[in-house]
Amino acid sequence: MNVEKIMQELERKNPGEVEYLQAVREVLESIEEVVNEHPQFEKAGIIERLVEPDRVLMFKVPWVGDDGVVNVNRGFRVQFNNAIGPYKGGLRFHPSVNLSILKFLGFEQIFKNSLTTLPMGGAKGGSDFNPKGKSDAEVMRFCQSFMLELWKLIGPETDVPAGDIGVGGREIGFLFGMYRKLARENTGVLTGKGINWGGSLIRPEATGFGNVYFAAEMLKTKGMSFEGKTVAISGFGNVAWGAAIKATELGGKVVTISGPDGYIYDPEGISGKKIEYLLELRASNQDIVKPYSYEFPSAQFIPGKRPWEVKVDIALPCATQNELGKEDALALVKNGCVCVSEGANMPSTPEAIEVFMENKILFAPGKAANAGGVATSGLEMTQNSMKLSWSSEEVDQRLHQIMIDIHAACVQHGKDSSGFVNYVKGANIAGFLKVANSMIDQGII
Repeated sequence: MNVEKIMQELERKNPGEVEYLQAVREVLESIEEVVNEHPQFEKAGIIERLVEPDRVLMFKVPWVGDDGVVNVNRGFRVQFNNAIGPYKGGLRFHPSVNLSILKFLGFEQIFKNSLTTLPMGGAKGGSDFNPKGKSDAEVMRFCQSFMLELWKLIGPETDVPAGDIGVGGREIGFLFGMYRKLARENTGVLTGKGINWGGSLIRPEATGFGNVYFAAEMLKTKGMSFEGKTVAISGFGNVAWGAAIKATELGGKVVTISGPDGYIYDPEGISGKKIEYLLELRASNQDIVKPYSYEFPSAQFIPGKRPWEVKVDIALPCATQNELGKEDALALVKNGCVCVSEGANMPSTPEAIEVFMENKILFAPGKAANAGGVATSGLEMTQNSMKLSWSSEEVDQRLHQIMIDIHAACVQHGKDSSGFVNYVKGANIAGFLKVANSMIDQGII
């Protein structure tokens, strides 16, 4: 496999799609050796077929604001690969949404879903609609208009979307209501649903919980744990909230959260009512963290910066893509950080990852470490299919075991002769092999 030749052709076909090309390159460089050891993959054109989405739908979403003005946004659904199960991946409502970001997320989702061992393919979707500052009525009208197009493409055994940035319980409710009316059936076609109508307990916290479970497994390989460790978390949404709960539960002290306006440093630790306050911050729709410093005098607000300059033992980037760069990575290493576990999708730049690798830092890529969210979505799908609802303890136990198994798969495929585990390589190879072999079994389609 000639990675450079493949990338040149992809760049020609997809000019300017920086995030998508970055995600593909990372995977191809990791799996190159394995692909070359299995000539059947080249014969079946696995790589060429894998990097192209099965289909991309782009559509207009007209909706009327409370002021009577007609607005038009773009809607997307990228169905990437369904070799191992129905397409599965979130919907993101944010002004930054474009085809490159959704293709990168959909491509990553293939391997993330494969790692969970659950039967789910990879997809992603969303819109450049911004729910911030919109009334409930405006969000409802937008979601209903969005679903008027999307419902034709999805179904419980075809494509099961979920929430992502900008799509929480309110949006999922409006989307599901419209789907149910259009399809005239009540099925588990969306995950992240309300508990009263088919949702799963601990789904909102699951991505953060899973990230911490994965980090704990990495720390075990070095004879360490969260007990007594200081933890930096970026973001302040559901992922950061879940990570803060579980890290604190395991004995760690979370000292940072962050937003677009800067970050909060709280040396006393973010626990108890402070963690609950994260939900209030998120619900305010202001998208800033500065109010935390008014609420809790022990906290300091640092404007316009990210939390990676703080001296901590463990870093959990839980905000957005490419939020942790080379300089941030160097600062973490210099300050003695021993473990970085990605709660967001691709939050570390390639240059930052290189720094972690060179310094033998325990580093977990998002497709492995944040797979707890989609894993619990898969568990929600299972509960819907069985017409059952499991307890939070049962869901948490299943999630914990899935993260332990993902970690074991990464170690199996990522450990080198010196004993160092390259979790990026391990995750990519483990996720790829299941999908690639499934594609071969099913022929050229």
